[in-house]
Amino acid sequence: MLIASLIAKPGTLDAALVDSLRNAFGGGTATWLSPDEAAEFPLEVKPGNFDEVRDSITTQADLNLVPAENRRKKMLLADMDSTMIQQECIDELAEEAGVGAHVKDITARAMNGELDFEGALIERVALLKGLPESVIDKVVAERITLMPGGQTLIDTMHAASGHAALVSGGFTAFTARVSALLGFDENRANTLLIDAGQLTGEVGRPILGREAKIEALEQITARLGITEADAVAVGDGANDLGMLNRAGMGVALHAKPSVQAQCDLRINHGDLTALLFLQGYARSDFA
Repeated sequence: MLIASLIAKPGTLDAALVDSLRNAFGGGTATWLSPDEAAEFPLEVKPGNFDEVRDSITTQADLNLVPAENRRKKMLLADMDSTMIQQECIDELAEEAGVGAHVKDITARAMNGELDFEGALIERVALLKGLPESVIDKVVAERITLMPGGQTLIDTMHAASGHAALVSGGFTAFTARVSALLGFDENRANTLLIDAGQLTGEVGRPILGREAKIEALEQITARLGITEADAVAVGDGANDLGMLNRAGMGVALHAKPSVQAQCDLRINHGDLTALLFLQGYARSDFA
């Protein structure tokens, strides 16, 4: 059994659209998880024209198919930059260093899978050499904002005895702060090397990239005594694809086009609470 999930910006999901899709797909009774925002209905099999229909309504709502079995996950594995926060930390540091536009271009290409992640990270960090360590606190205070819905996502999964891990190709100087602020149970990231109060322009080895995120999924689920199928992973960049395609529920959130093309579950209209709707939580169930 499959569940067809429709999620839109609050107040914009048209009941007529839900009904027409349910009828066209031969689905069961529709359930509204949040009025005018999220609805779902069961299906026996994936419709042959599902992808075409999904593409035809992309401006109205996110249409996804999830297995009905084991929907509610026991672990959240989340990327940080442009996922749990609305920025890319390295881009914000680069703005302070006066090389913002150049670094932002490299970041965008790396996240879209056009550049080797490790090489692109080394190149960008080198441009930060000489920045005072205090710039990290300045960026956190003045430039970093949380992605809407993140606190609710973590609190609701914690209320159901879930575990939350933040795994980033960014830096521990930021993940430690974001992790503590949102209540993640653990965090992993790269280390910006600092000497005499200044960034050295180097990053600690080994560099945490795509494979390290897969390893985090393997290691944390094994430690918790659960399977990878019990995890929901969320990210937006090419370096997230490994964990997104391995987790029981891998969600591309406002992701780069090349990432969306390689990920079955895509959210472009909703915020991080969409991960709860995909798991079958109604808004009234949110912590």
